[in-house]
Amino acid sequence: MSAHRRKTSHPARRPGRGRRPRRIARTLLVAACALAVTAAAGAWYAYRDLAGSIGSSKALEGAEKSKYGDTNILLMGLDSRRDQNGEELPPEVLDKLHAGSSDIGGYNANTLILLHVPGDGSRAKAFSVPRDDFVELAGGLGKDKIKKAYGLAKAKEEERLSARGVKDRRQLEREGREAGRKAQIETVRGFLGVPVDHFAELNLAGFYHLADALGGVPVCLKRPVRDTYSGADFPAGRQTLNGQQSLAFVRQRHGLDMGDLDRTKRQQAFLAGATQKLNSAGTFTDPVKLMKLIDAAKQDVVTDAGWDLLSFVKQAKNLSGGKVAFTTLPVERFGRNHGEDINVVDDMKIKRLIAEQIGPEASASASAPSPGAGPSEAPQASPGASPGPASAPSAGAGDPAPALDGGGIPCVD
Repeated sequence: MSAHRRKTSHPARRPGRGRRPRRIARTLLVAACALAVTAAAGAWYAYRDLAGSIGSSKALEGAEKSKYGDTNILLMGLDSRRDQNGEELPPEVLDKLHAGSSDIGGYNANTLILLHVPGDGSRAKAFSVPRDDFVELAGGLGKDKIKKAYGLAKAKEEERLSARGVKDRRQLEREGREAGRKAQIETVRGFLGVPVDHFAELNLAGFYHLADALGGVPVCLKRPVRDTYSGADFPAGRQTLNGQQSLAFVRQRHGLDMGDLDRTKRQQAFLAGATQKLNSAGTFTDPVKLMKLIDAAKQDVVTDAGWDLLSFVKQAKNLSGGKVAFTTLPVERFGRNHGEDINVVDDMKIKRLIAEQIGPEASASASAPSPGAGPSEAPQASPGASPGPASAPSAGAGDPAPALDGGGIPCVD
């Protein structure tokens, strides 16, 4: 009996019972690996889709590059109401943009921001170039507002091609834009005295689609504003703007003390809010949000050929933690040229400021003047002309943007 009890008190284990947890663990591991591979494949597909579909330009072919791993990226925002083929935007889109018809605006580069990303991982710097700075334009276009380089070069190239018998409208648009990009980049490069490694071009609709893809962009206003020209109508304080509101925010200049110079600060605040939203919303890790952002980019963005966008996406994630210092380049005074308001600037002063901020070794020619260098003189500027409601130097003066007191977003007027 005792033997029997010993035999039955320890029943034999069922075959394979001890191996079941190991099989489950292996199954979970295989499933995790499969998910990881699927996610990686999806990310690679998204990148290939973006790289193959986004507008590409050869405007930087053969251009000088930055040293020591630094990267200078020129962000160009066109005041254009047309798509990449020169076609009119749909009426419903124009209505949301609150920017008038497709015949308004032309191809002025109303937003010019040079983003300097140091190779050592230190804080990035962004320099806003006021659109009405009176400078020497590249390509023999003479002296004019810096924003006009794109449109003037585009029109000049289209006239040249038409004279040779080219009639295809899309070809004229495509090659005209390439000439415009090249002239605008060379003008900025000569004005600032630094290389431009990459560029990204965005039209008016791009601001709308970017904000929409991000699910809104946070901004902060010091006071309530209302402007019937741009459609801006916002209360004071921190708030999240949808696509239509975002475009009104970056376009407003009426009702602001310093007009265009205050609008430049709005553009800086929009970029700060957009980069913060990129990080906080988990856009880089959410396939749905990432694809929506990529779709927006394919509609409205043009970049230089050969730019490794996947590397920049990783870089942009690091930049979105508030690691960008914004600076508006200084203006000496205001003047007039052929009936238009202009900003009179000191070329050499600006080159020195840039060299001090990013290091003289990173400058292409910090000590060499650009064509027509020296303080840019306005042909019709009135001697001792009043700079307006506030002195021009205090409006830009190379000082950083206002202190961040809007939850990581600069509060602006």
